[in-house]
Amino acid sequence: MTRSTRSLSRRPTRRRIMLSAAVTTVLGVGLFLAGGLGLSPWPAAPTDPGSAPPAQAGSPAAGADPLAADITRLQTKAQQNPHDEVTLATLGLDYVQQAKSTADPSYYPKAEAVLKRSLALRTTDNFTAMGGMAALEAGRHQFAQALDWARKAVAVNPYNSALYGTLADAYTQLGRYSEAADAVQRMVDLRPGSPSLSRASYVAELRGDITGARTDMRRALNDAAGPADAAFAHYYLGELAFNNGDPAAELTEAEAGLRTAPTYTSLLQAKAHAEAALGNTTAAITDLDQAVQRVPQPEYVLQLGELYQSLGRNEQAAQQYQVFRAEQQLFASNGVALDSDAALFEADHGNAEQALAIARQGIKTRPFMDTHDALAWALHANGQNRDALTESDQALAQGTRNALFHYHRAMIQQALGNTAAAKNDLTEALAINPHFSPLLAPKARAALSALSGAA
Repeated sequence: MTRSTRSLSRRPTRRRIMLSAAVTTVLGVGLFLAGGLGLSPWPAAPTDPGSAPPAQAGSPAAGADPLAADITRLQTKAQQNPHDEVTLATLGLDYVQQAKSTADPSYYPKAEAVLKRSLALRTTDNFTAMGGMAALEAGRHQFAQALDWARKAVAVNPYNSALYGTLADAYTQLGRYSEAADAVQRMVDLRPGSPSLSRASYVAELRGDITGARTDMRRALNDAAGPADAAFAHYYLGELAFNNGDPAAELTEAEAGLRTAPTYTSLLQAKAHAEAALGNTTAAITDLDQAVQRVPQPEYVLQLGELYQSLGRNEQAAQQYQVFRAEQQLFASNGVALDSDAALFEADHGNAEQALAIARQGIKTRPFMDTHDALAWALHANGQNRDALTESDQALAQGTRNALFHYHRAMIQQALGNTAAAKNDLTEALAINPHFSPLLAPKARAALSALSGAA
């Protein structure tokens, strides 16, 4: 925690402590999961409509979406008591999470409306609504605003671990990695459970400490409070495995997670990742298509499109790309700032000038390593390779092991005539993960072969 944050911290009043007990569960879920849509290091799936374990046969909750049910309950309660600031704030958090869970950003304006009503009713110490606003702004990729709200919430209640989670998320996406690590450490100190340990794992991963990242995520799995937490941990253990060149281990983790939570959508995406890398593209398409049908997250849609394209099924790929573009327009119309995903998509599949415009704007609101990489790639697509190399170096400055980043830098180095550097980056990309992209990994191998043959 920074000195400025510590100077603002003060012990909560008895009323605030009572409120904290009432909303800790909501904050623990909502703030943990309400980061950038499709770009947060944590997926929306723990509260996907189908992600909860099946209810007992005959139970009135059987087949129900628990988040939707909670929204309905809170809406009714807010109608009955429109001056209940905690209910309104909690409803706002639920709306933010529902936006992520359903890939429907129209929930963001709803969230903003009820959160502002809550703040109007109680302004000075309403940390629940402040935390909700931080989650909302993170969801809309307005991370400077998210940081402001998170700091306000922590100043009111410095003993709520979940608030440090949303503070860490904002610092991370703003490229303030040391401050993010401090916030995560405070979160772990306050409550060493799945939410805090998962973030600790991500801190380690960002600096290239894969062993530490796995250790913390295993601890998160061991501390899982239920099937959704366990499935979440299995998902990210699988992602760690895949991103470091072990799709078989990702498949094992995905299957273990699906045994725990059979309808956890993100695990279908992970399973498809692994299946495609292992050569079982038919199963990969089946699983990805099912994931998209359940929750059309842009990440899933794009992954399916690129898998189709890698197999020469260009018409089906184009259909997925059309869906992706429509989703980006929907997000933008609901206040979401577009950045790395949209920029990379345009650079790879669309308009290079548009890619650069998106990336330049994105780096202002989200100066995270992903956005530096996207800006580098957009600059390269527009022939501005010297500036591209500067951005690519920035993306890798923390020591992150990322095959895509190294591939992008290799192509930039090659364009600049730096053959040895290009070979080094291609070698590194394929050593980290030879399956990093069904479209780009084959290009990386071909480029490395050509450079090696020309040596």
